[in-house]
Amino acid sequence: MNAETDLMLWSSLPVPAILLDAEERIADMNSAAEGFMNNSSKWLMGQPIWDRLTVDAPLEESLARARAQGTPLFVNDVDVGTGRRAPLVCNLQMAPVQGRPGWTILLISPRELAGRMTQSHSVKSAAKSAIGMAEMLAHEIKNPLAGITGAAQLLSMSLTKDDLELTDLIVQETRRIVKLLEQVEQFGNLSPPERREVNVHDVLDRARRSALLGFGAHMKMVEDYDPSLPMAYGDPDQLLQVVLNLVKNASEAADSRGGTIRLHSFYEHSFRLRRADGTGQSLPLQIEIIDDGPGLPDHIKDEIFEPFVSGKENGTGLGLALVSKIVSEHDGWISVESVPGRTVFRISLPMAPREKQEKD
Repeated sequence: MNAETDLMLWSSLPVPAILLDAEERIADMNSAAEGFMNNSSKWLMGQPIWDRLTVDAPLEESLARARAQGTPLFVNDVDVGTGRRAPLVCNLQMAPVQGRPGWTILLISPRELAGRMTQSHSVKSAAKSAIGMAEMLAHEIKNPLAGITGAAQLLSMSLTKDDLELTDLIVQETRRIVKLLEQVEQFGNLSPPERREVNVHDVLDRARRSALLGFGAHMKMVEDYDPSLPMAYGDPDQLLQVVLNLVKNASEAADSRGGTIRLHSFYEHSFRLRRADGTGQSLPLQIEIIDDGPGLPDHIKDEIFEPFVSGKENGTGLGLALVSKIVSEHDGWISVESVPGRTVFRISLPMAPREKQEKD
């Protein structure tokens, strides 16, 4: 093969690939690696790899032994981070470069999408159950509740002040149940999103301003946007609902002193979804809602997007299930990484079709 063919193969590798010299400095990387590192190869060239990449595993001795023996090294299921986003669970493959003593090629295979595919499938199955429940029960329960509320209000007109507490409690609790049923009905709404070109920064800004005037008044909001981000393809009102829900959760998780929520957008051209039918979907537009709160409880981290799973004492467990449903109907993906002091909800969305951009 000639140099042109080698370059074509290198650029076409679907996983991040990084070439390291004998001092473990970055000598070259393909476009997928640029996307993973969220930086250009020109900027990273010559920098020590372990200054730019963190791996939650002791690799020094294993890597030195593999280099000395000229054998490949495989490391599975480790957290790999770049310092610019939450770590991803990845498989690493390191192999010596023929003809260049001490040089190594590093392949990084993120496992995040596979896990999120399974997660999405379970969420959709659970969603069907919730939708069925909403269709069967919502109207049947709301009608008698309206009668109970009306009866309690009529009774309150002839009761003493002490007894009014009981009727007030009946009215308050029936209204709370009605509100829950309305959330279930909303979750069961099958109307598709009205998709068009959307500037995600407009969506984020609307959510930020709304939060600061209400539930997030005690929080500090930080905007960290990529100004060159192209248009997304989605329903702006539904995407606003997604962001507002995530920002509200972060605000409610903070203590009375408040905290910081960072709204982060960036472009990752290597982010691609492979569906079960073999078709692919590019999801290069990334939105992250990052907070410094206590993090998600360990026992619900893996099920947080399923209906009726909640980390709040009086939560319904429908908010994040609705968020996941909306993102899924936009052909996007949502994931979460959470440790105490840092929780990152990441939304990956497709770009607006090129013909729509050209038309506008």
